[in-house]
Amino acid sequence: MYDHIPEQRWFPKSELQLVHLNLNTVPKKIGYLMGAGDLVDQHLKILKYDIKQISTKDLTLKELKNFDVVITGVRFFNVEEKAPYISNLLLRYVNQGGNLVVQYNTSYRLKTKDFHPYPLQISRDRVTQEDAQVTFLNNSHPVMNFPNKLTKDDFNNWVQERGLYFPNAWSKEYQPIFSWNDFNEKPKKGSLLIAKYGKGYYTYTGISFFRQLPAGVSGAYKLLVNIISLNND
Repeated sequence: MYDHIPEQRWFPKSELQLVHLNLNTVPKKIGYLMGAGDLVDQHLKILKYDIKQISTKDLTLKELKNFDVVITGVRFFNVEEKAPYISNLLLRYVNQGGNLVVQYNTSYRLKTKDFHPYPLQISRDRVTQEDAQVTFLNNSHPVMNFPNKLTKDDFNNWVQERGLYFPNAWSKEYQPIFSWNDFNEKPKKGSLLIAKYGKGYYTYTGISFFRQLPAGVSGAYKLLVNIISLNND
C-alpha cells in the first residue's frame, strides 16, 4: 500500500450458468482411465454416478470387473505407456460382460493399435461445424432409445465442433449411429461406433464430450448417459 494510492474496490460482473438436464439415468459404477486430460469424469459426477479414476498400476481384470462401465479418457492409447497390457485387459472385460467406452485417439504415436475387438481405422475426419445437421442411421438401436429417447433437438446448441478423429473404415460388427459433415464435405459416419463383443458392449467415439459436458450441453449429456446404459436394454 502507498499513501498516494487510495483504497479501491472492484466488483467484477459474476455469471452463473444454469442448465436444465431433463434426463433419465440408470445407477452405474463407472471406472475412468484418464488419458491426456479432460473433465468428463467430473461432470458425470453431477449426475450422481458412482465414478472413480482407475490407476493403471497393477491393474487387474478382477478390479475392472468391479465396474459396470469403464471409460477411457481422450487420447488414452496415445499417452498410456502400459497401453498394450491394459488394452488386453479391457477387451477381456468387455468379452465377459463389461461396457467399455473409448473416447477419441489419434492415429499418430499410438502406444498400441490393438485396443478394439474388431478392425477399425482411425482417420483425421472431423466435423468442425457445431451446428452440422445430424442424420440418424439406426433409430432402433438401444443407444437411441434407452433410458432417453434421442431427438434432433438434442443436437442443438453444441459448442465448437461435433467431434474429431473419426474412424473412416470399420468391420461389419460395428454399428454406426450418426452421419454429419461440414459444409460441402462428404458425410462422415464414424463418430459413434458400437459393437457387441462377447457378453458386453464396445463403443468407440470421436464425439467431443470433453467439450460439450463442461459447456452444459444437455443433449450431449443425454447421449453419453445412453451409452453408459448399454447392457440394460
